[in-house]
This record gives sequence, structure tokens and C-alpha cells, in this order.
Amino acid sequence: MTSKTNLTINPQRLWDSLMGTAKFGGTPKGGIKRLTVSDEDRQVRDWFKAECETLGCTVEVDEVGNMFATRPGKRKDIAPIAMGSHLDTQPTGGKFDGVLGVLGALEAMRTLADMGYETNAPIMIVNWTNEEGSRFAPAMLCSGVYAGVFTTGFAYSREDRQGIKLGDELERIGYKGKHKAGDIKFQAMFELHIEQGPVLEAENKMIGVVTGVQGMRWYEVTVRGQESHTGATPMGLRKNALLGASRMIEAIHQVGMNHLPGVASVGLIENRPNSRNVVPGEVFFTVDLRHPDEKVLDKMEAEYQAALPKIAAGLGLDLEEKRIWISPAVKFAPNLIECVREGAKQAGLTMREMASGAGHDAAYIARVAPTTMIFVPCLGGISHNEAESTTLEECGAGSQVLLNAVLAYDGKLA
Repeated sequence: MTSKTNLTINPQRLWDSLMGTAKFGGTPKGGIKRLTVSDEDRQVRDWFKAECETLGCTVEVDEVGNMFATRPGKRKDIAPIAMGSHLDTQPTGGKFDGVLGVLGALEAMRTLADMGYETNAPIMIVNWTNEEGSRFAPAMLCSGVYAGVFTTGFAYSREDRQGIKLGDELERIGYKGKHKAGDIKFQAMFELHIEQGPVLEAENKMIGVVTGVQGMRWYEVTVRGQESHTGATPMGLRKNALLGASRMIEAIHQVGMNHLPGVASVGLIENRPNSRNVVPGEVFFTVDLRHPDEKVLDKMEAEYQAALPKIAAGLGLDLEEKRIWISPAVKFAPNLIECVREGAKQAGLTMREMASGAGHDAAYIARVAPTTMIFVPCLGGISHNEAESTTLEECGAGSQVLLNAVLAYDGKLA
């Protein structure tokens, strides 16, 4: 009889699936452009569905296109244990972001089927629709619908830059399912993902045991001064909006430095009129504050909001600032985190605990079911980029820990 301690995934088979499916939307630079509910997304969905069905899984689709592939277990009276992530990518995405979580789960499922191993609970793989949010905003849209954060109608109404609605595209590619979002239940979810940051690589650790997702708050700031001629306006009489914005950006950077491991970033800036011989009269920029602890994030917000008016007043500028989005910090389920630790230890892999700096479907799913994540390194911490790179060994390690963690959880359900 096969025991859970000798179930070993096939890293080469996983790698071949990663490279093979990369042709659905493959780019000349070696990345993937597989936007949500595009023709390329339909192709990879069809492939995924067929692969799961060959393993004896039943594949169901809900009304926002989320896919659920379930393999039966010994017990019919309990909900499945889920593994999953997403198959959509950024316009210039890599081969691993999201995809590893689905195909690593598929490799775990293949291993169970190969060995004829019967779990106590049913085992499920989930492919969440529109995690990236690059074609239809916001990100993590359809895991959000599943978790009750957004309505189905809201999701259907989202439009891309060409004015095409998500609901219409789901219909067109044949993935507007019959099940109401949230009706297909599972009792827990594990999500495998590349780290999308440099920490694991820098510390030479193979596995990130993810304890939660940072809280995130986004803001928009407009600084107004007065446009004037650069040659004719003395330095002391200028109302230079760009000078004010630059000092504000420095102050925002310092907020992050004051509250490590928190981060504070300005990623978008528009300078008007953006002419070489005009003192800038208006600057618009965005602010992104993140921290794993909501109380510390409150302090960061207060510090940031106190600094900007002082800078504006000192330069005779007007300031408009507003918070436009908030995503509270997420704490993952301690019992699932312990299963990941156990799974990494069983595989003999180095690990460290960490919070996720990026948002993931798991962040919304944690609202409705116990959830956690597993990270593996990516070269240089680069993601959302065609140069995104993770090794065969790292992908295999992540899939093995995923399988081990699921079996550790399942072992308590006998």
C-alpha cells in the first residue's frame, strides 16, 4: 500500500507542462500574453480541463468562469481540499506567475492518480478567473466574487480598453458556467506561487511559508502651484508643483523606511504642462502603502498624511489627497501554515516564514475558508515581466511541498 511519505512528484513532467502551455499566448521574448477570457485563455482552459478529466476529475465551472476540478476521496460527507491559482497573465507576463500554482497542483494530482492513492477528502484544483486584472480591473476579481467581495453583476460589467465586457467574453469562449459563484465549496485552500520578490533567493531558501498578505492602501495626490516662465520667474517667487511633489515623494519613501518591513511607493507621476521652460503648475501622483500589520499601516498613513500638507504649505502650494482603495491585511490559517512547514521539512527543504507583498486570490479566499500559500524563489525577484525565471528544481520543490501539505491536512480527516 502506498503511504503518503513516498508520494514523489515528477519535476520534469511539471516542467514540460509549464513549457508546453506557455505556447498558448507565447511571446517572441519568451513570456506569455494570455489575457483573461481571451482566445489564448480559452485554449489553456480547454487543455487544463482535458488533463484533469484524464485523471478521473469532474470539472465544473461557475458563473464567472472559475474552474473546479475534483478527484473523489474516501469520504463523501466532507468538502474537498483545494489547491489553485490562476492561468491568466499580464500583457508581457512570464511563464510562472499564477501558472505554477495551477500546474503544480495538477502535478500533485497526477502523482496521486499514478500511485492510486486514495485521500480521505476529495482533492480539488481551482483556476481563478482574472487574477491579474490587466484586461479587466480590479485584480483578483472572480475569487473576489466567490468570496462575496464583488457581485457577479459587477464582474460581468467590467470593460477592457476596447469596451468589451467580461460577461460577454465569458459567454463567447464558453466559460460562463451554470454554478452560482460560491456554491462549489471546499474546506481549505493551498496556493503555490513564485515569490515575486528577492528574499528567498537572497537568503538561499527554497520554500516561503506564507503567514499572510500585507495590508494595502492606495492614494491619489494632486499638487497645484502656478505655471510661469523659467527664465523670467525668480527662484524665490516660484510656486513649483514638481518641487513640492519631489519633496513629498522623498517623505513617502521615508515613511516606508521608518516602518520596515512596510513599504511606501510612488509608482505613477504626471507633471503638467511638462514643458522644458515652464515652471510646473500641477503634478499628479499615486501612493502605495503596505504592511503586514494593520495598526502599523494606520501609523504609516497618519505619518504620510501629516507630512504632505507641511511640505505644500512651505512652498505655497495647494494639495488634494484621497485614499482610493484599501485591502486589509490577511492572516492565513495557522493549521494550514503548520501543514506547509511539515511538508517542507518532510521534503528536506530550507524554508523561512514570510508575508506576501503582492495580492493573490488566497487573500480573498481567506475570508470564506482556511487558506495559506507556498512560495518558491524567482530569479532576481523579477515578475510581471517576460524575463521572469524559476528553475525546474524550484518548481518541483514547490509542487512537492504542496502535495505534502495537502496530505498532511488530509491525514487529520481519517
